[in-house]
Amino acid sequence: MRPDDVEGAYRVARGVLFARGPGEDEDRLRERQLRRIGHLLQTDAGGAWVADRDDEVVGVAQALLREGLWGLSLYAVEASEQGRGLGRRLLEAALRYGARARGHIVLSTEQPAAMRRYSRAGLDLRPCVAAAGIADLRAVPDEAARVQDAGAAGIPLADALGRAIRGAGHGPDLPWFLQNGARLLVFEERAFAMLAANGKVVLLAAHDDGAARVVLWAAIAAAGPGATVAFDFLTADQQWAIRVALDANLALSPDGPIFTRGQVGPLRPYLPSGPFL
Repeated sequence: MRPDDVEGAYRVARGVLFARGPGEDEDRLRERQLRRIGHLLQTDAGGAWVADRDDEVVGVAQALLREGLWGLSLYAVEASEQGRGLGRRLLEAALRYGARARGHIVLSTEQPAAMRRYSRAGLDLRPCVAAAGIADLRAVPDEAARVQDAGAAGIPLADALGRAIRGAGHGPDLPWFLQNGARLLVFEERAFAMLAANGKVVLLAAHDDGAARVVLWAAIAAAGPGATVAFDFLTADQQWAIRVALDANLALSPDGPIFTRGQVGPLRPYLPSGPFL
């Protein structure tokens, strides 16, 4: 991928993958995702690949490496080009970027072809559900009042917690969240959560389930009364988050699975980020 491929990569991903968040118009979606693609092109140029036909981008794969952990951030092929081997070749190129990584993570869509491809690549499937809805705030615990909106000052703690839970910090990706309107909430030295402007909890890690519940409740409350909140990729290891979702009267629904391979840390308590894992 080159800088002038970013717009084409967005167009392909918008056609088959990207969707607008609650209250988000088309212009805001485009701006947000262009920044995401451009960010990873800067930090992980070796993991950024496109397929083109007649000088038009028709497929994209972006992978990242953080402290020996490889993750697939973006993977899309134009609908008219699917079934021709482009997806396989793009994934192979992205995987080569992580050939020496000690661990691999992919957050998959529910598309059968994608799940088959990740399984064939040797990754293990972890089924997931997602939670979303207008939260009932009556069950917010008193401890949530102790959660702080730390901003950039919370980055060192969040980085350390990510390193403990997934085996690698989020490094340059944490400032990116804040630059794009997210709020970094921290609970003592035990937990953090990123709350996006659209009410979605886009990343969370904690030392223990109790702290994870508190900071998740605080994020739900911070979205505001009547706001739609969401968090996804809840594996069977995240029962603490599922219970919070049910107590908040959020709806659970099937979600794409997480695929892992190698040393990826305990991944609990943990809610991953779609773009940055």
